[in-house]
Amino acid sequence: MKVKEYLPAIMLWLVFEIIAVVLWLALDNIFYLLNFTYIGSAIAIGLILYTRKQKHARNIVQLAVGLYMLLYLGIICRENMQIEGFWYYLFLGVFEAATIHYAVAKIFGPLLFGRGWCGYACWTAMVLDFLPFKKPSSPRKPLGFIRYIVFAVSLIFVGSLFIFKVVNKDEIMWWSFIVGNIIYYVVGIVLAYKFKDNRAFCKYICPITVFLKPMSYFSLMRVKVDSEKCISCGKCEKACPMNVEILNNSRKRKNGTECIQCMQCVEECPKKALKI
Repeated sequence: MKVKEYLPAIMLWLVFEIIAVVLWLALDNIFYLLNFTYIGSAIAIGLILYTRKQKHARNIVQLAVGLYMLLYLGIICRENMQIEGFWYYLFLGVFEAATIHYAVAKIFGPLLFGRGWCGYACWTAMVLDFLPFKKPSSPRKPLGFIRYIVFAVSLIFVGSLFIFKVVNKDEIMWWSFIVGNIIYYVVGIVLAYKFKDNRAFCKYICPITVFLKPMSYFSLMRVKVDSEKCISCGKCEKACPMNVEILNNSRKRKNGTECIQCMQCVEECPKKALKI
């Protein structure tokens, strides 16, 4: 195997390592060095496994990162890593925990790697991707507006804690993380079976996409098609879990900001006409 095939993994690891070192030195907290080194290493190992044609490479990364953030950071360390945690630290005026996570993974990070978070690290999708409906059986439903309602409700909920000077906000935030995740899993599974689509929750409900979609539009990492190799068989678009118009290289392609970098389209292409 040629060394250049490992370059994407190496480059992405270096990006996370730079973030790890900068945050460690800037905030004088070694946790950030260990945290982002672990996440970057897990993602890099997953990319290497994918390059070596390991079937479950992406699932391994999802479990490694998703369980770390859900169980260790969320439950053991009692940090709300959902969007409510972001609002909470934002209202406190503190740049740590959820605010750093959102800045790296969901606000500025997508300028580089698009919605890679959704494909490789989300602890909700980590579970949903094990359900049997990996390929959408029908076009998208006009339900995307729901994500904006959930987004607004989360902001109002946290804002109200500060406006009404509610005591024990830390405890409330932790329980909102636990209850919120239970609701997300239940709703995600129900929607998956209702629409025969593992990623229905991501398409219609997830409030994080309000941040991810506009930033992903400018992503440097994008799946592109080589028109000279493509035979327009349509297998790539049928395999795409997010209904992306893959055969159009324009940034304005239909559902272009929904790409989660899962590489299902690349794997399905019989002519190897797709690449990042």
